[in-house]
Formats: sequence, structure tokens, C-alpha cells
Amino acid sequence: MRPTLCDQPPGHAGFHPDRADHAWRGVTVVTLAALAPLVGATVWGQVLSHPGSGWLTVDVALGVASWLGLAGLARHPVPTALALAALAVVSPAATPPATLALLHVSARRRLPVALAVAAAGIAAHTARGLLRPVGGLPLVWWLVVVIAAHAALLGWGALIRARQALLASLVERAQRAEAEQGRRVAEARAGERTRLAREMHDVLAHRLSLLATHAGAVEYRPDAPPQQLARAAGVIRETVHEALEELRAVIAVLREDDTGDDNQPLPTLADLPALLARTRAAGTTVTHATALPEGPPPAPVGRAAYRVVQEALTNAHRHATGAPVRLTVTGAPGADLLIDVVNPTPTSPTPATSPGSGMGLVGLTERVRLAGGHLDHQHVDGEFRLHAALPWAR
Repeated sequence: MRPTLCDQPPGHAGFHPDRADHAWRGVTVVTLAALAPLVGATVWGQVLSHPGSGWLTVDVALGVASWLGLAGLARHPVPTALALAALAVVSPAATPPATLALLHVSARRRLPVALAVAAAGIAAHTARGLLRPVGGLPLVWWLVVVIAAHAALLGWGALIRARQALLASLVERAQRAEAEQGRRVAEARAGERTRLAREMHDVLAHRLSLLATHAGAVEYRPDAPPQQLARAAGVIRETVHEALEELRAVIAVLREDDTGDDNQPLPTLADLPALLARTRAAGTTVTHATALPEGPPPAPVGRAAYRVVQEALTNAHRHATGAPVRLTVTGAPGADLLIDVVNPTPTSPTPATSPGSGMGLVGLTERVRLAGGHLDHQHVDGEFRLHAALPWAR
């Protein structure tokens, strides 16, 4: 009866003593049932070959004892195998249980232990060959048969052990791969949340800055003419509407549904004139110089460029309300798309200026870096200068 499970050595990645003992207990029950006829046939063969022999009672008693002794293989395979080998010295009826015990040991224990048990089995059967010679078979050939049988059992057990070790290794690798996949999914979700936060900032910061500017003007100038208040209220209403539209577009893209009619393309460099028009309508003077070829840059580059200009205008609204802004956009395929934004640094804060979180330029720098470019900003000679370079492939 061939065992199908292997008791791995302690320290092995797939070694679970409780699980292995439970599995081998099941194998032992099957072994007892299957080996009973073989033990009985061995005893019956001795009766037929040696009728009237005084060994008959010994063979029956040791055959039953060795068969029952197989129950100890699950918990104590090595002592049980040695005990069965000792019984095999006296009676051939103990040979089937003893050889099967060697198979169990070689499948469940390391090679040195299995070799020691095999040596004990060979010595026991050699002693029995001297005590009860096999009729018609010289002792030398009896030794050859015994050694060959024990070597075959060792090889069979080693094969079972190697197979079980391979299966345990494959299970461990599968578990590691599953854990790694779970970690990658978690990282992807965290990255998506970060991207969502950055996207929301890019979409809403500019609009909310305009809202803060005009709301602050209304708050600090309640005595302004009705026409000016109405114009400010109109800008606020239009800005809120556009902010909602852009937010809806971002959410539609994040849903990864490119077939719906409600999905609107996110702004790119082609939408720059509309952004400048809204900024000028809000009261900021923007001087714009562009030197670009007829064909637009790739959508990711144009989108990143739009966000750079939008963030720069947002900072100008927030920190230098009403100050003129100079914008220059140049580039060509095969070179960088260059963006320069310059506005004066205010000497004192404006009452309507809204405080910022300081994370806008940090997020923008990361966005440009992920696009393969770089972004610099600094205060020089009373001016705030922002420079961005984005790669423009041919």
C-alpha cells in the first residue's frame, strides 16, 4: 500500500506536525486493513511448507503482534520499525509489517535515520536466514534479496518524501504569490486614492480660489455699486457651475467608463484659452505668449501643462490678487514643452486673499515628475517665477 503523504522534517516551510500525524493515522488504518491478508498468507505458507513444525504457534502469535504493531507507525515510526525488525528475526510473518514500516520511515524521516532502520532490517533478516534458513535458497542469495528489497524501499520512500517536499514548496510559493498580489492591490488602491486627492485638488483649487477672491471682495466691500456686486455674484455662480462640471468629469474618468455619454474629456492645453478668459474675467491681467506648432502635444503632456498653468494662476489669485501675470508656452515635438509663469510678489497680503495648504506646488511637482519632466519655482527680484519642462515625443 503506497503512502501518499509525507511527514516533513522540523523547520521545513511546509512542516505541520499535527496535520502530518493526522494524515499518517489515516494511512495506517488503510495499511492495517490491506496488510492483514498478506500476513495471513505468510503464516499459511509456513504451515504448508513446514507441516507439523513447532514454529507454527510462534508464527501465528508474532504475525498478529506485528500486524497490530503497525498502529504505532503514525506516532512513533522509528521505534515501531525497529520493534518489527526485531520480530522479523524470529518469524517470517513479521516481514511484511517490518518492510512496510521501513517504507514509512524512509518517507517521513531524513535519510540517515532511514538508513539506520534499513540496516537494522537487513541485520534482522540475515539473522533469521541463519536461524530459519529458506529452503532451496543459499544464504548469499538470501542476503542479495534482502539488501535489494531494503534498497528499493529506501528509494521508494525517498521519492515519496521528495514529492511531498515539492508539493509543500509549491503551496508555499502560491501562498507567497497570493500575499504579494494582495500587497500590490493594496498599494494600487493607495496610489489611486493619492491620485484622486491630487486630481480633486487640481480640478477644484483654481475654481475655489476664484470663489474666495470674489466672495472676499463682496465681504470687504459691501458698499460697492450694485452692478459690481451683481457681476461678482455672476462670476461666483459661473465658477461654481464650472467646478461641478469638472468634478463630474474627473469622477467619470475614475470610474473607468469610457463608453458613457456623460464622460467629458479632461482639460488639456487646447483648453488654455478658456482658462485664460476666465482668469481675465475674474480681474487678473494675463499676458500670454505662445510658440507652438500646429499639432497639439500628446494628451498626457497637454493635460499636465494645463494643470501647471492652472495651479500657477491659482497661486497668483491666492497670494497676489490683481497682480499681472506673464505666461509663456513654447515647445516642439522632440524637445521639451516649456512653461514659464511670472507674477509680482505682493509686499502685503490682500484682505481677500485665501490661505493655501502649501500642497498645491508639491502635488504639481510630483505630477510633472511622473510625466517625465521637472518643475522649479522661486522668488527672484520681487517676482515669483515658475518654470516647468515636459517631454514632448516626436
